[in-house]
Amino acid sequence: MLKLDKTTPMGSNIHYFLKWTFISCVIGVTVGVIGAVFGRGVAWVTNFWNAHAWTLFLAPLAGLLIVWLYHMFHEEGNRGTNLVLESISADEEVTLATAPLIFVSTLLTHFVSASAGREGAALQLGGSLGEQLGKWLRLDEKDRKVAVMCGMSACFAALFGTPMAAGIFSLEVVSIGVLYYAALVPCVFSAFIGAGISGAMGNPPERFLLEAVPEFGIAQAALTVGLGILCALLSMAFCVLLHRSEKLYHEKCPNPYMRILAGSLLFIALTLISGSRDYNGSGMSLIGRIMEGEQVSYGAFLWKMLFTAVVLGAGFKGGEIVPTLCVGAAFGAAAARLLGLDQALWAACAMTGLFVGVTNCPIATVILAFEMFGYGAMPYFALIVPVSFTLSGYYGLYKSQKFAYSKLKAEYINRKSE
Repeated sequence: MLKLDKTTPMGSNIHYFLKWTFISCVIGVTVGVIGAVFGRGVAWVTNFWNAHAWTLFLAPLAGLLIVWLYHMFHEEGNRGTNLVLESISADEEVTLATAPLIFVSTLLTHFVSASAGREGAALQLGGSLGEQLGKWLRLDEKDRKVAVMCGMSACFAALFGTPMAAGIFSLEVVSIGVLYYAALVPCVFSAFIGAGISGAMGNPPERFLLEAVPEFGIAQAALTVGLGILCALLSMAFCVLLHRSEKLYHEKCPNPYMRILAGSLLFIALTLISGSRDYNGSGMSLIGRIMEGEQVSYGAFLWKMLFTAVVLGAGFKGGEIVPTLCVGAAFGAAAARLLGLDQALWAACAMTGLFVGVTNCPIATVILAFEMFGYGAMPYFALIVPVSFTLSGYYGLYKSQKFAYSKLKAEYINRKSE
């Protein structure tokens, strides 16, 4: 009979496995339930604004309420997802207030149909809960970092229904070039538990399975590389737009109340000028229509980029991931129409190319593509990801993301995202 002795290599491995199986179950169940409730809440407010167009005009009130809430909890300096990443790579701590604040403020943002996602909120919500659960379980500082990653994985999976991508994303996003393998089992276990609980509570996974995929050959490979190059350029432009808009808001409107009020009015004006609600909300409904073959405006991806920059730069909460996927879907659809190609396939490829360009997580991106679109287009995804990842440089959504190794040489650089 095998005796568990932590002083031996086998005993240490078994102890680690049992310990983190228990902890990941605790975090996965807790975060999975809260993430599922959050997901249902986002779905409800989205359905509400789709049925009641007047909620758009409540954007100024919702924005002021969000700023007031962060002020009341003394979280004006909360850096959102960047804070969560720094809690893993440095000695920052994700406060307990982060969870309820991002929960409520994201629902308020979606209630008024502002262009924001929900995965950024998931990373903050899960990271905050993981931090607190780690404290309650009396984990040391290093183990609490793993607990934060577990929470991120569980909540991401609960909202998106892609557990393998969620599990790997948390390991990969912090320091590009370095994977936190010590968190592999905990994050994957937490992600699958979170996704399972969320699905059981009525949150369906995001799936856009491709029914028919053209045979992959030299011509298709050349087109995929070309699209990957364009996606890299577009991802850099989107990151610059998001960061510059935030900087411009802070320069022109130092007062957070005036800043979000100005952003609210600008958002309302853009909606009325565009004459469409396609660019409001996260963009998931627009992605669905594109994947079903509906033709949208050639400039839809530019509108979505502008709407998202205006909203998030002003201080509304949510995330950039789903808007990024929406931009990619619209861009891929436009390219497919111009070249007479299959719209669903190229929209899926562009979504994949944009995601890796803004997150710099190639492994998680490939897995995400497989989970969302199926394995039929595997060579397309396997080709566009490295092309976009390499050519997108050191730009990214998260300023606290670190590049441990160069994208161009086998050397250690340790620089932050631009």
